[in-house]
Amino acid sequence: MSAADRISRRSLLTGTASAGLALSVPLAARTREPRALSWLGIVDRGTPAFLGIRYARAARFAPPVREPLPTISTRADRFGPLAPQVRPITPGVSEDCLFLNIWTPEAHPAAARPVMVYFHGGAYNWGSVTDPVTHGPHLAAREDVVVVTVNHRLNVFGYGWLAPFGERFRDSGNLGQLDLVCALEWIRDHIGAFGGDSARVMVFGQSGGGAKIATLMAMPAAEGLFASAATMSGQQVTAQGPGHAWKRTQAFMEHIGLADGDVESLLALPAERLLDGLEARDPVLGGGIYFGPTLDMTNLRRHPFWPDAAPQSRHIPMILGNTTDETRAFISPTGPVVKGLDWSNIADRLGPQIRIDLSPQWVVDQYRARFPSWTAQEVFYAASTDGRSWPGQLIEADERAKVGAVKTWVYQLDRPSPVDPDRGAAHTDDLPYVFGTLDAEGSFSGTGERAREISSAMMGAFAGLARHGVPGLPDWRPYRLPERATLMIAEDRIAVEADPRQWQRELWSRAPYIQPGS
Repeated sequence: MSAADRISRRSLLTGTASAGLALSVPLAARTREPRALSWLGIVDRGTPAFLGIRYARAARFAPPVREPLPTISTRADRFGPLAPQVRPITPGVSEDCLFLNIWTPEAHPAAARPVMVYFHGGAYNWGSVTDPVTHGPHLAAREDVVVVTVNHRLNVFGYGWLAPFGERFRDSGNLGQLDLVCALEWIRDHIGAFGGDSARVMVFGQSGGGAKIATLMAMPAAEGLFASAATMSGQQVTAQGPGHAWKRTQAFMEHIGLADGDVESLLALPAERLLDGLEARDPVLGGGIYFGPTLDMTNLRRHPFWPDAAPQSRHIPMILGNTTDETRAFISPTGPVVKGLDWSNIADRLGPQIRIDLSPQWVVDQYRARFPSWTAQEVFYAASTDGRSWPGQLIEADERAKVGAVKTWVYQLDRPSPVDPDRGAAHTDDLPYVFGTLDAEGSFSGTGERAREISSAMMGAFAGLARHGVPGLPDWRPYRLPERATLMIAEDRIAVEADPRQWQRELWSRAPYIQPGS
């Protein structure tokens, strides 16, 4: 059963018909006489929800085109399809995937509530807002906000660089980003009918979703479409250049057996055949092939946070966060990288995991001297997080501080999972706290009193940023140099500390960070 089916069935079981809500929107702009249409939504765990609203259409490798409002009552009772991807979260995958979902305490134009728009993770290759952890009813109800989640094109469909094939593909390296711009334009124009305030739109995203936001902060097309932002373990310091992007396209085409110039086959082949190309080896970085934003000088004319924070983003209030044990989520302790790890092989295994070109053995020696009681596995996870998943966030926060972007706040989730203690505080573990989905499938937060306290604090902090442009935690000091105030969210405290990872910061700052994909 899909996530959408579970929501619809839950509504029916609680006595609310799955098509029992009608939202009326005046269409004065489209007709001589204002008339009304309706989206027919559901009640999701007590909160009105409108799922699977189309915001645009797009031909393969072409920019999105805004979808006119429907002229008849339209069902909005289940999620739209996911973007094509190798490992979909739920069934229902289609290139026709430009849909958004809305949870609102009250669909009334006079409500003017803050709007929190979530972009999903999964790098740029996979992911979806159908993940139960990122459903919006609890956040919308508790914080009295409108929550919107957005699907968009991914991997080669959203970020494959085809511009060398001709002018009609000039936007191809950033189509997934243009989808998000299109969704934000739809929200600007229509969210008022759902009870939202288009002047108080906050974007927030985890992992790849945060990277997409960082990229939008340097895209002229996105300027003015959101008033505040939050990124959770997701950064984009630099984009890929067109040279590297083209090498990836060529490797992709070779992998699926196409000649260099055979763009017509790219347009005609079934989506499943193109997905096979995602198994190609990346010709720049090695490993799996990377698709992501491209410095095309059309849609993205500069790197988001190099050589500094993009000027158009500096006035935007921003939360940046990460977790202490990021890499424990995607480097399994029972997998080949960590299984059998000891002091004799840790340097060889650590090297491929870090994105800063320092001697892995030297790094291991430094950590062993600093933390003599740690095991090889503890050193591996700490060093791989510090040298891979954390530097981008540190750079973005520092670059904002350097140019006087004083409305910046940084947090670190330290609380280890009570569900899986070996996981520590890993990548994605802050999501259920922010969404209030502590009991959702895929959550590692637990549902005890401490989890509820942290969730209340994080929901309030994020919603406060959307509502007032400052987090809803009065003691959370802005991030400035040299203090580097950081909100530490732990089992025993939620408190601000100054530069809590100073030693790690200084160690890894001895060489430049290489953004994956650059």
